[in-house]
Amino acid sequence: MKICSVVLGLSWLLGLCAPAGHAAAGVGDRLEEVVVYGRAERLIGQAASATEGIVGYDDIQLPPMLRVGELVESVPGMVATQHSGTGKANQYFIRGFNLDHGTDFAVSVEGVPVNLRTHGHGQGYLDLNFLIPELVQTTRYLRGPHSARVGDFSSAASVDFSLYESLEGAVASLTLGEHGYRRGLAAGSADLGSGTFTGAVDVGRYDGPWELDEDLEQYKLFLAYAATLGEADLRVTLQGYDSTWRATDQVPRRAVRSGAIDRLGFIDDDLGGDASRWALTARLDTERWSLQAYAVDYDFTLYSNFTYFLENPNEGDEFEQQDGRRLYGAQITSSDTDANLPGEVALHWGAQVRFDDIDDLGLYASQERRRLATVRRDRVEELSAGAWVEAQWQIAQHLRATLGLRGDWYDWDVQAFRSANSGSGSDTLLSPKLSLAWRFSDNAEAYLNYGRAFHSNDVRGATISVDPLSGDAVDDVPVLVRSTGGELGLRLEHGRTFNTTLNAFWLELDSELVYVGDAGTTEANDGSRRHGFEASLFWQATYWLALNAAWTITDARYKTDQGGGREIPGAVGQTATFGANAAWRNGLSLSMRARWLGEAPLTEDRAVHSSSSFLVNMGAAYRVGNAEWRLDVFNAFDSEDDDISYFYASRLAGEPLVGVEDVHLHPLEPRTVRVSFTWR
Repeated sequence: MKICSVVLGLSWLLGLCAPAGHAAAGVGDRLEEVVVYGRAERLIGQAASATEGIVGYDDIQLPPMLRVGELVESVPGMVATQHSGTGKANQYFIRGFNLDHGTDFAVSVEGVPVNLRTHGHGQGYLDLNFLIPELVQTTRYLRGPHSARVGDFSSAASVDFSLYESLEGAVASLTLGEHGYRRGLAAGSADLGSGTFTGAVDVGRYDGPWELDEDLEQYKLFLAYAATLGEADLRVTLQGYDSTWRATDQVPRRAVRSGAIDRLGFIDDDLGGDASRWALTARLDTERWSLQAYAVDYDFTLYSNFTYFLENPNEGDEFEQQDGRRLYGAQITSSDTDANLPGEVALHWGAQVRFDDIDDLGLYASQERRRLATVRRDRVEELSAGAWVEAQWQIAQHLRATLGLRGDWYDWDVQAFRSANSGSGSDTLLSPKLSLAWRFSDNAEAYLNYGRAFHSNDVRGATISVDPLSGDAVDDVPVLVRSTGGELGLRLEHGRTFNTTLNAFWLELDSELVYVGDAGTTEANDGSRRHGFEASLFWQATYWLALNAAWTITDARYKTDQGGGREIPGAVGQTATFGANAAWRNGLSLSMRARWLGEAPLTEDRAVHSSSSFLVNMGAAYRVGNAEWRLDVFNAFDSEDDDISYFYASRLAGEPLVGVEDVHLHPLEPRTVRVSFTWR
């Protein structure tokens, strides 16, 4: 459904009708913009750890952004890459995790969870393409498992995006770029009755630099109404997203080196997919209570082929993954923030319920997007409920503690195409948390954190008894898998111009979720251990220049009876980022972001490992009056490093039937230039 045809231009018209708030100044008056960085927020005396923070609008909008999924890179230490088409969810890396498309990384938008459990492609599938970046006001992040407020998939990190309740005026933007990139945005707010109505339409096209045109089409819609009802604030939003694309997946290195294909070439020209997401949410906030309900309608189809002719020498190994579901949920939170005096306790608590009604969950062997055979087809109902409580205790003037407890209950029912794999069950888990914060000076605070969290497995793994391909008996896996972690951190601040955090952490998982490239899904593996160190910095060097940097180092290994030693494939050992934003009062702004992704083992014995990659994006903008021109250069130095790589066996036409083990890579997109014009 091409939603833009229904609402195209709606937001722009709303903006024209809205009151011109900025026009109230006299003709000779000059309104100077002030750049406000969320990273500059003072968190000493408020934060429970060194690894939580907030990123504001200017932190997000000034740096160039190649893909929507890069919104999460505002989290220190987080890297988002891509191994397939733009319409597919990104690949995420943090704390030595290759998070595939979302495992152990929980993301929500204004409290509504985005991760999709028991997904047709991979557990915790996290697709952020439906977001309109210009509507994101703040990003609140937390690394580690020590907050009781976040449940499933939160072991490594969690993020909540907050959207603008209203826009100050109308915005119309057009972006053109190389490789057939086109994007149009119209957004605005207007008073309606006793509240404010906000609308936005976002339409995008992209062919990509690949030899096989990506033919990406994306349509996004955002509608919201906010009003005050007595002493409560009501907000209702509707978000729509529809996308289709073709994909150039990772390709075997041997084919590139032999000259059989170009580095930007392809093996199978039938890959790609389509996705749609409609979400309706309602939220009611009072001074102490917050109530929220949401409903999501989601459809997803993906065609992939990672092994080419290994399993089926005649028709090829292409397969189709499908996911169609309706998702319903509600949550309530309450806070007592009056207890701030020494010796008193402030209580915060909440409860959540979620129901995934998955009526079309399928895996099919296919050729040229035609189904050849049903490998697995299921109908799944998955219900969960969680409750949490946090007590913030001011032990002494400079010492406070946060004690938390979270309880989660899951219930599932699987109706499988092969009845032997049907079944139902339930499970519960308690997750205690403890944080200590010692403010030993006005500008310094130390933290000690401990917590347990969890990720859920695909519930089909809990009911399976027969392999759908071989027919062999297989073991089931638990649905709720515990993680345990601790941190020792330090935060230093100097007003709103400088802050830095240092943090040492450890994290253990009872079972690691690993992405299996030749199966296109995640599988539960052995338990794992991680130890690491993280550092981040923000410095407002002058009124016009702000710098930020982050560095992480992690050692990640599977647990063994001998105390650990096997490497975790895809676990990146080090990451580093550096950003610089300059904004002058004359309307000129410059931005640069550099990202280094260290090497990672691709096999458990580290006999094969990926190469590191380095990427620099740069942008410049000039604003005069209501108009703004912007120039962005992605991969400014035209790096030919890999965006991501895997190691597994595949077979090209004419190769031995047993296939060839090889590195399969997806390169960074070559240098790309985009130009934008925005009228406000």
